[in-house]
Amino acid sequence: MPVDVDAEVIANRALSSDYNVLALAAPQIAAAAAPGQFVMVKPGAGFDPLLRRPFSVFEVLRDPRGAPAGLTILSKRIGPSTGLLYDARPGDRVACLGPLGRPFTPVDAPAEAWMVAGGVGLAPFATLAESLRARGVKTTLFYGARRSAELFYLDFFRALDVELVLTTEDGTAGERGRVVAPLDRQLAARPASSGVMVYACGPEGMLAAAARTAMKHSRPCQVSVERIMGCGLGGCYSCVIPMRGDDGKFHHVRSCLAGPVLAADQVLWD
Repeated sequence: MPVDVDAEVIANRALSSDYNVLALAAPQIAAAAAPGQFVMVKPGAGFDPLLRRPFSVFEVLRDPRGAPAGLTILSKRIGPSTGLLYDARPGDRVACLGPLGRPFTPVDAPAEAWMVAGGVGLAPFATLAESLRARGVKTTLFYGARRSAELFYLDFFRALDVELVLTTEDGTAGERGRVVAPLDRQLAARPASSGVMVYACGPEGMLAAAARTAMKHSRPCQVSVERIMGCGLGGCYSCVIPMRGDDGKFHHVRSCLAGPVLAADQVLWD
């Protein structure tokens, strides 16, 4: 069951003028969180912002004994909520509810895991990469951003022996273009019999392209969808997404409950 805590800010690391990683003291949530799950957070004590906002659990922090002590979220400053999160200082309090949602399903070796991240879609892959490494799974991260200054935590993933395939829209790092292009090429070059699971998180256009690419090459794919959520508990119906059921008919699900991780081939992307 999710828990609601008044989490103290442990640290706030600015990655750029817009991106930051906020560390929260929330050991109960950290201990229960699985890769791909999220928290609903609300900074400040006033009414602006009125509602909480969803963030993937980025890292699970541990104390010197290895016990879960807290978690981090990866945020981009866009509006009032993310502005307060960017400016938060150690000792501040943030309302934090979680863990919420359905997580990724990690594969086992000898299957490989290919993670596809766009922008802040990197967030659920730190914990997933750690889980995959513990299982001895060979892992590749296809990571795209607008420019090289927005590619974060590369050394973190290298330390986990994750192979990096980088793209930037302006060509300042890795391949120039969109992240799905090298994914398509590398899937095409692999025998159909080789076991590859594709995991994707990022803007919906990128998710749709990654899902179609995986399906084109007959590869299983799980996507972590990004939807506006008012509550994270299924009560407000603000995060519905159309999906194809086992009977072939289309229906809507609440991504905070059925997801945020969904089977890519069941989502209605058009």
